[in-house]
Amino acid sequence: MSDADIIIIGSGHNGLVAGAYLACAGKRVLVLERNEWFGGGVVSRELTLPGYMHDQHSMSHIFIQGNPLLLNDDLGLKSKYGLKYVFPDTPMMSVWEDGSTLPLHRNPAKSAEAIARFSRKDADTFLKMSEQAAQWLPMIQAGLYSPPMPMGAQTAMMDQSAEGREIMRTMAVSTFDLMEELFEHDKVKAHFGRVAGENLVSPDEKSTGIGAYVFLGFLEKFGFGVPVGGSGSLTNALIACIRDHGGTVLANKVVREVVTDGAQACGVVLDDGERLSCTDGIIGAIHPHVLPDMVPSLPANVAKNALRTHITDAACFTVHAALDAPMKFKAKAADGSNLSAVMYELMPAEYEDMRRAFDELRYGNFSPTPLVGVGQLTQHDPSRAPDGKAIFHAWDYVPYTRKDGRNWDDAKREFADGIISRMGDFIENVPDVVLDYHCDSPVDMERTSPSFYRGDLHGIATTTYQSGSHRPTPELGQYRVPGVERLYLVGPFQHPGGGVFGAGRATAMVMAEDIGVDFDEIRP
Repeated sequence: MSDADIIIIGSGHNGLVAGAYLACAGKRVLVLERNEWFGGGVVSRELTLPGYMHDQHSMSHIFIQGNPLLLNDDLGLKSKYGLKYVFPDTPMMSVWEDGSTLPLHRNPAKSAEAIARFSRKDADTFLKMSEQAAQWLPMIQAGLYSPPMPMGAQTAMMDQSAEGREIMRTMAVSTFDLMEELFEHDKVKAHFGRVAGENLVSPDEKSTGIGAYVFLGFLEKFGFGVPVGGSGSLTNALIACIRDHGGTVLANKVVREVVTDGAQACGVVLDDGERLSCTDGIIGAIHPHVLPDMVPSLPANVAKNALRTHITDAACFTVHAALDAPMKFKAKAADGSNLSAVMYELMPAEYEDMRRAFDELRYGNFSPTPLVGVGQLTQHDPSRAPDGKAIFHAWDYVPYTRKDGRNWDDAKREFADGIISRMGDFIENVPDVVLDYHCDSPVDMERTSPSFYRGDLHGIATTTYQSGSHRPTPELGQYRVPGVERLYLVGPFQHPGGGVFGAGRATAMVMAEDIGVDFDEIRP
């Protein structure tokens, strides 16, 4: 007898989502995780001191809120397996050293009121932008959680209407182009330009303009979901669902090779030589740059195109700190209270500084101006730290390979100290309240998950030619692996891209079709 109907390589949230759907369809699912913990980029761990629960990678779940997985509670993750979210009123806020702030609220009128402090004209423009984002959102949302439409068909469809052509233009321009068209005040431009940075690209990068509308549409309709107990609560609920339906999820299982019977994927070989078999196929979080080594039978042209996928120049560096008390920003809210948001962007003085920071990364240099983002989710979920204490999660962008020749393992704490020092320009009690911290360099990112190749948390760069049905390549854009039947891919390098989308749902749809399962009939 085979070891499973379906083997899933990796316990990242996308693989778990696919596995949970198929387990609910009655399939025997076996998940193999290389680490001693589960979740990939959706994991919560005590990285510093006991009782302080840190989200090592993703800290809030934005785009998955529009996925039927959660929107309709397809698998009972909320109603049956205890997944809970809180949705703060202010998902994002830009903070400048001069004490000025610009929050984005779920209520567009409140955001416009904040923008009006800089420019009345920009506030009025924002309300039109918000309305446009809401109009476009249903169409955008519909394409995020199922297999992408072929590129040619998508282009032909959009080219048939004025609205479609406007979307196409917005998809082609840079965020900087768009901000110059829309707004007059540099701080308003920088505020929305910083959104592009969260997609690991410069606001000057072409084909980033649509991101501002997608981000705003989701922010206002769904908010930023803060998972109670930590980001790993989503992982825990998915694993509970899989196990509840007879599946198995194992740690410390490193897959070395995918085995075929000459045509179809039928098993895997582990690093220790153990072989495991399956009847229906394999779903793998296998990065394009790793795929040819793990799948020896991969056709040559598929392997060639997989290996030439591009990785972003903006790798991530993160710092997770245990705090003796909550952070106190030097800037204050309009009513004099301490600032409260899910994500704080500590902004450079000038918009041009932000743009030049990404320019330097393109050449493999460090940004002259730090682009530090910060989350303090104990403001919204106190369960993550002991009473009266707090945590922060900070990030910046760095080159994967250092031109000074230093090893990241030796140099990372020096860089982390620099991030904390930069935070002190904005936060009056940092570093004084820092009890302990953990930092991850791009090399550490890659170690924690092969999907984060060279520290790219989105797997591969989010460029036009690596998007939609061409993500990661035209051959692999529908989740199937040509030349190897019943081998399917999941991960941030597949459509719709990096971040917590629950995109494994699309992979499950494709596999369900191939093995004769009616996806629409799957129930928890």
